[in-house]
Amino acid sequence: MKLNIVLVEPEIPQNTGNIARTCAAIGAKLHLVYPLGFSVSAKEVKRAGLDYWDKLEIEEHTNFEKFLEKYPPENNNMFFVTTKGKNVYSDVNYSKFDEVYVLFGKETKGLPESILKKYLDKTIRIPMRKTLRSLNLSNAVAIVAYDIFRQCEFDNLEKISEYFNN
Repeated sequence: MKLNIVLVEPEIPQNTGNIARTCAAIGAKLHLVYPLGFSVSAKEVKRAGLDYWDKLEIEEHTNFEKFLEKYPPENNNMFFVTTKGKNVYSDVNYSKFDEVYVLFGKETKGLPESILKKYLDKTIRIPMRKTLRSLNLSNAVAIVAYDIFRQCEFDNLEKISEYFNN
């Protein structure tokens, strides 16, 4: 299964660097939707995922509208992660899809409200206590991405360390 992690207008370079590292580790494609709150050449981004940056596929989009034109939600298996989500992320059966797009909004505002309302049935959330705003973006990406791969039995990922095979 091909996993696409889509960051819509991320603001914190360290989060994007950590997410890039996660994408490299699992073989997911990273989509960066502009405007970004930093330069992708910023040392904070590189430091967080320094030796992984060249080991992942990255596609950049000039804005969210252009991304949606290229990858219409109606024609793609697209899920929108939000604290306002209708579904729990782990209740979706991702293993039935050949390709999945998981979208995450900017750290301070999330995804646009108009998109969430339009695709309400495709919104997913990570359960948490009511008194908290949200999880850190890079943690949220890791939680959802690894559950998707768990459902696919960690296809194409090393499950047993080579250390124990010697």
